[in-house]
Amino acid sequence: MKTALWLYLFLFLAFFDLHAQYPILTPFAISLGAGPAFIGWMMGMYSLTHLPGNLLAGVLVDRNGSRRYIVFALTAAGIILLLQAHAQLPWHLLLLRAASGFALAFLSPACMTLLASLSSNPVTQGKYMSGHGIIHTLASVVSPAAGAFIVAKAGYSGTFSTLGWLLIFTGVMAFFSVPKHAPALAVQKPALDVQQKLAAPPDGSLAPAPVSKRYYLLPFFVSCSQGVLFFELPLSQGADGIMSTGILLSLLSLGALVTLSLFFLNRFEPGIRIAAALLFMAICFFSLAAFRSLPAGAVLFLLGAAKGILFPAMASLFISLGGGGRLGRTFSLQSIAMSLGAFAGPVAAGQLRGYVSPYFIAFLLLMTALLLLPPGRPGKLAAYAPDWNGHAA
Repeated sequence: MKTALWLYLFLFLAFFDLHAQYPILTPFAISLGAGPAFIGWMMGMYSLTHLPGNLLAGVLVDRNGSRRYIVFALTAAGIILLLQAHAQLPWHLLLLRAASGFALAFLSPACMTLLASLSSNPVTQGKYMSGHGIIHTLASVVSPAAGAFIVAKAGYSGTFSTLGWLLIFTGVMAFFSVPKHAPALAVQKPALDVQQKLAAPPDGSLAPAPVSKRYYLLPFFVSCSQGVLFFELPLSQGADGIMSTGILLSLLSLGALVTLSLFFLNRFEPGIRIAAALLFMAICFFSLAAFRSLPAGAVLFLLGAAKGILFPAMASLFISLGGGGRLGRTFSLQSIAMSLGAFAGPVAAGQLRGYVSPYFIAFLLLMTALLLLPPGRPGKLAAYAPDWNGHAA
């Protein structure tokens, strides 16, 4: 539990730092002379460079543990922010955001793997993941408005410098506080050995069952819709709407905090939670596109509430699919899917904004994700479990 508390503290500081940039980046890019299409590519490039980092993180975290990659991600991202404070041209910002995307690609797989390894009990793991979501959401409730406030007082350069030093300080704290190895791993190992033996094929080998790639379409489409939101919301508020954008993003996170605090939701099967959340998020995006008279703050609050249901459910799903010794790889593939989605979403929105509302694009993406959910028993997503002759069971 001590390890989890330290990790939550570092995650809070890191997420605060990252989310404080959301209402700032688009106006900053506009001040450098960037247009909507370039902004879409800038936001998408950050996610695209996640891919090589995610591919490396999946293997390296399982092999070497989480600490060094948490420290690297935080410190490197802080240094990049210090450089970002001195960007003069749009392509400077594009390159720095690309570098930041690679550095921070290690953070999520490392943190999620460490949290998941603290217990072998699925219910406890679900609580840890909900705690991760609560910390993430607490930071994102206050950080957008805080970032907008800092810009008003210190300007863009002062804001990026402040956030950069905060990330570096957090990385130093993590170096001295995060254990090299999760303390629960030694307790988990016998149970995992039993699970592996029970799942072993008749010839005695321990080849793990592959996970259907269809599962990874879920984080891809969800991340696409999020990318669309973070692209369109600042543009819809205008260059002078930094504070209103920050408040709206804070309301989004506040809605997520409400449902993340409802721990009894973990008792429902992930499939039920995922399907309900996808449908509700799709309705919210459709409302933003078709009913502009509705108060945006109320719709974003409800959208955040649906996100608060969705993300712990997705984490529980991928923990169950990952199995022993493969959590790093599983979370890495999930992060890759989300990175691809976060790249495709804003890029598509930037190219199609003149023809269709980006919010309607997000609605279509989420409805597609809902339709493509793997079938299964009521309340459960069907796991891909091939028989040992190479055919799906």
